[in-house]
Amino acid sequence: MVVSTRMALDGAHAAAHAMRQINPDVVAAYPITPQTAIVQTFSQYVADGEVDTEFIAVESEHAAMSACVGAASAGGRVMTATAANGLALMWEILYIAASSRLPIVMSVVNRALSAPLNIHCDHSDSMGARDAGWIQLYSETGQEAYDNLFQAVRISEHPDLLLPVMVMQDGFITGHGVGRVDVLDDSAVQDFIGTYKAKHSLLDVDHPTTFGSWDMYDYYFEHKRQQTDAMSKAMKVIVDVGKEFGETFGRSYGIFDSYAVDDADLAIIVLSSTAGTARTTVKKLRAEGVKIGLLKPRVFRPFPAQEFVDALKGVKAVAVLDRSVSFGAMYGAGPMFLEVSAALFAGGSQAKAVNYIYGLRGRDVIPEHIEQVASDLQEVADTGKVKSLVNYLGLRE
Repeated sequence: MVVSTRMALDGAHAAAHAMRQINPDVVAAYPITPQTAIVQTFSQYVADGEVDTEFIAVESEHAAMSACVGAASAGGRVMTATAANGLALMWEILYIAASSRLPIVMSVVNRALSAPLNIHCDHSDSMGARDAGWIQLYSETGQEAYDNLFQAVRISEHPDLLLPVMVMQDGFITGHGVGRVDVLDDSAVQDFIGTYKAKHSLLDVDHPTTFGSWDMYDYYFEHKRQQTDAMSKAMKVIVDVGKEFGETFGRSYGIFDSYAVDDADLAIIVLSSTAGTARTTVKKLRAEGVKIGLLKPRVFRPFPAQEFVDALKGVKAVAVLDRSVSFGAMYGAGPMFLEVSAALFAGGSQAKAVNYIYGLRGRDVIPEHIEQVASDLQEVADTGKVKSLVNYLGLRE
């Protein structure tokens, strides 16, 4: 039986605990609100000798990811953490890490990108990085952020993938919100993640390897295709690792967390912490006779297109809630709505999809907002018509 200790932790400290238990070879990081507590706490573990990690205190997030790329190329197990403007400052190196097939794990505490300056939650930072080649896992609670980090190590280091992974949680809402976290036994974590031995290393002088070479048009295209092939294998690995985690620790993880969708006429799709508010509201509406369900995606990259189609089979109207905007996109829609809509169209689904932009820059989402979404969906299902494709929740007139 696996031993765990129940603790009251905010999501940032839960992530720091996970990093301590993973005990990576190298962590290179720069503090930025609301992620600071992760690397600050972890640096204390380093100072106290609780981990063997080489902690590199860098001058910027661009330098942090650059150091991670170097350490991972040398064959190390490497982690970092960031948020918002810090993630944006890494932009160039995010692509280098993924294209170099380096299994780096990064904890991201979602925060709005400037301007105007704002330190509170939305998903503009990680959604902006969605096409950089990283696997993306989203977490509703501190417990999920904690559990996802262990799985991220296994996923990223899988020999069929060797891809970096971001694990997201909502800034301040989850990152600074204290909740129950069942902290696993250190030895059990080490047994689960195992040891990592890189197939190729810059430090292996007996087997010289080239990293980050000049790649002209004669081979670049093929290398991008290889990267796409690796990402196409990720979903199976994510599911298998989530199942194994459940068998080992009693908490299983898949692509979605689905609630009451099987017989639903209406469905709401939402990432991360807002799923808690939505789930409570859906339960209330179910008790009132409304046939509505909730789908909380855990995996956004790779995008589970066919899985969305299968999960929403039989649903007449679906609302996709986005905590970010793709500026200049169709009708100013959110990124998840655009992808869900494309998936439903390609999969031949007859469900009508509508988009709701919500919670930008940390604005609260309350049950009444979710009830309004449900009411709008019912009208769409009854009439077969969508009055407004893109809508805003909690926006002042």
